[in-house]
Amino acid sequence: MSSPPRATPAPARLVVLVSGSGTNLQALLDAIAAAPEGPDGYGARIVAVGADRDSIAGLERAERAGIPTFVCRVKDHATREEWDLALAEATAAYEPDLVVSAGFMKIVGREFLARFGGRFVNTHPALLPSFPGAHGVRDALAYGVKVTGCTVHFVDDGVDTGPIIAQGVVEVRNEDDEAALHERIKEVERRLLVDVVGRLARNGYRIEGRKVVIP
Repeated sequence: MSSPPRATPAPARLVVLVSGSGTNLQALLDAIAAAPEGPDGYGARIVAVGADRDSIAGLERAERAGIPTFVCRVKDHATREEWDLALAEATAAYEPDLVVSAGFMKIVGREFLARFGGRFVNTHPALLPSFPGAHGVRDALAYGVKVTGCTVHFVDDGVDTGPIIAQGVVEVRNEDDEAALHERIKEVERRLLVDVVGRLARNGYRIEGRKVVIP
């Protein structure tokens, strides 16, 4: 699977999905704002920010930046499948080249992946395939690993099983508790996500089995 080549040098269109404070979103906004315009720029722009809940800091960040927002709450739909379809349609309305999960805490379903599979980027606070799931930091610490980190990957229909794009390593210190370790992972995660999304947007990519190749 390959990303479609863009016929013009226009920046790639990003829809970013958030569930909370939006620090990863802010990192993307800052990188885009700081980059020069033209062919040497970041290569992408955020065209919309979506969320699964109201009144969160991530939406406020988008609104301050003048970016359109939308909210798609699970509780507003009769079934999870209906919610998934609604989220897919709301996202598709902005015609994204890439969709970025920036701390989006819901698992998408069949309809969303049918539209955005191979284009939906997520982060995870562990070195996949080790320690998938909601407690990656806690599980790594409990296991006694000496290094952990974060993974940027494409989303598939499993739990943190999609093709890995890039990883960053974080040393585990003797004095670490879950909160301290997670904070250091988040710092690396933000930098890695900004770098990866920019490279995907500027260079394109292809997925060969489980391998992601960025030229």
